[in-house]
Amino acid sequence: MAAATSPLDVPEGRKSRTRGRLQLILILLVTLGPMILATSMYKLNFWVPEGRSYHGVMIGNGQSRADIGIQAQDERWQLLVSTPDACTEDCQQLVYLARQIQVGLGRDASRASHALAIATPVIGDYQALLEREYPQLQRYPLDADRYRTKVVEPGAQLWIVDPHGNLVLRYDAKVKGKHVLDDLRHLLKLSNIG
Repeated sequence: MAAATSPLDVPEGRKSRTRGRLQLILILLVTLGPMILATSMYKLNFWVPEGRSYHGVMIGNGQSRADIGIQAQDERWQLLVSTPDACTEDCQQLVYLARQIQVGLGRDASRASHALAIATPVIGDYQALLEREYPQLQRYPLDADRYRTKVVEPGAQLWIVDPHGNLVLRYDAKVKGKHVLDDLRHLLKLSNIG
């Protein structure tokens, strides 16, 4: 006599097909799920950590030196001091700080340079000081009108610029040199360029 089949009994072929579909869905969730979650977090700005590991203002919009009115070429990381006016005390302090930070890099000092971008020519005693004390300081002309339309912060600024000329971080004249040095060391450690 044939055994009675229960309505709960599922044929073996259908079980394996169902199991295969569940495995496929699970594989897709495991591989695509994190990408979908990360994209959603970025686009919808949720679960984004508030902490950060840098001290300056991150420039994440792809601006370059040329975008803020500075025409320059350097294939190293750069500590760039900029001011649309004369190089006053704040600017001079940042120029000094940029050189000290480059020296503070130690064996990585050759991967970075320091520069000054200014709209008006440096004259007088400070010009003589720059020539005597800062022989490696690169100097660039600055388009003051373009600079003022792109940079809303007044006064002298210190920038970390990557080897491609992209602005990475910005600091005002009150920055502590240790913070900039820590940020630049971190960038050099992560970077394969420059």
